[in-house]
Amino acid sequence: MTARPAELAVFDGFITGLGTTSGVRVVIGIWPRSPLGTFADVMVETAAGHRVLLAPRPDVAEYVAATYHFDEIRLEQIEVRRDGPDLRVASTSLDLRVRIGRRPPLGVLLSLVPVRLARARWWTSALDPVARTVLPGVRTRGSAGNGRREWYSALDLHRLAAAGGTFDGLDMGSLAAVRPPVRFGFGSVPERPSIVRVATTVGQDRPSAACPVPPA
Repeated sequence: MTARPAELAVFDGFITGLGTTSGVRVVIGIWPRSPLGTFADVMVETAAGHRVLLAPRPDVAEYVAATYHFDEIRLEQIEVRRDGPDLRVASTSLDLRVRIGRRPPLGVLLSLVPVRLARARWWTSALDPVARTVLPGVRTRGSAGNGRREWYSALDLHRLAAAGGTFDGLDMGSLAAVRPPVRFGFGSVPERPSIVRVATTVGQDRPSAACPVPPA
């Protein structure tokens, strides 16, 4: 049984954001440490703008749906495997293969910031104007659903070199920019596909009145 998220909850892990030539855009959260235990979730926005959450458990679906915005929620087991630079994420709806590439200069700079400083909310807030300029569409802080606020502390970044797979049985094509930006929350992931080492802090936890979670 997992613990109920505290009023100030920290999710420590990785966010992978990518676009595909079919127009489907995918955001993957891999969370080895969180108030909800270890889990992975996937946010998909189709070319038509339909926003889908793939969540492994009802408690994860409820928490994420209370923080972000979706048109549909699906409860599916999500399998994540990494072998060197190769990452595979698979569920009933999604089968995605990703090749992780090099660390760009921005990633080098992020990795040099002391972890304690990088995780501080005042530091994250101070970087928000910089992030908006350097990575259009990206925010490091903002208002989320149900009165919550979020702070994204980026600790490292690698570009993606390739990606491919299927969603709902349809080929998504090859790797492309995240364009247009995804619309799950107050900001998007970087336009250039990447995987970011991140600590996400969520405050002001309140009960959800968002998109209903389907029964398990």
